[in-house]
Amino acid sequence: MAAPPFPVHLELAGWDLYWARLTRQAGGEEGLADLRREVTARARSTRELENLAADPTVAAVRRLFKAAGCDPSRYRPSSEALLRRVLKGEELPAIHPLVDLNNCLSVNLAVPSCIMAEGTVVPPVVLRAGREGEDFASLRGPFNLTGKPLMADAQGPFGTPITDSQRVKVGEETRSAWLVAYLPQGVVDPATAERELAELIARAPVAVI
Repeated sequence: MAAPPFPVHLELAGWDLYWARLTRQAGGEEGLADLRREVTARARSTRELENLAADPTVAAVRRLFKAAGCDPSRYRPSSEALLRRVLKGEELPAIHPLVDLNNCLSVNLAVPSCIMAEGTVVPPVVLRAGREGEDFASLRGPFNLTGKPLMADAQGPFGTPITDSQRVKVGEETRSAWLVAYLPQGVVDPATAERELAELIARAPVAVI
């Protein structure tokens, strides 16, 4: 597991963060397409849409949202939203090799996970609840952060386990990025996330850790 090159303070209890620095490698895209299909098939064979909220990991993440002051039924964890789409019959889309790896990890572990282009975060970093009136320009548009679990740096909030900011998004030119998985303590540990990511990369070598 690669530790981030900056301090990270956790103000919210019950969370662990798994960090991995990814460097994009040429090739492997064909394997990535196969991987997306395999991850989708695995999710459909092991989970049911009508019982998803009762899944131990999904339920643990939802409890952490509530503890921060966020209704997880109104603002779904990104992992739950992704799983719901997959279980309704949608496929995992091809977006960007590093994003696709991130999405596969999120679906397999049922935890929110995000990708941040290297150099876009200004330390120190803190995991905390959003304050009254805070917002940012998210990948979905303007996004109110009040009461939502989020990560912030010296420039303000840059990511949540719901959606991330435009400031840290990867682009076609991005060669290196930080993957961060939001883990419920005692349910999914960083070592498990590390093993799962390594297995995904072994099947689709589009990046190295």
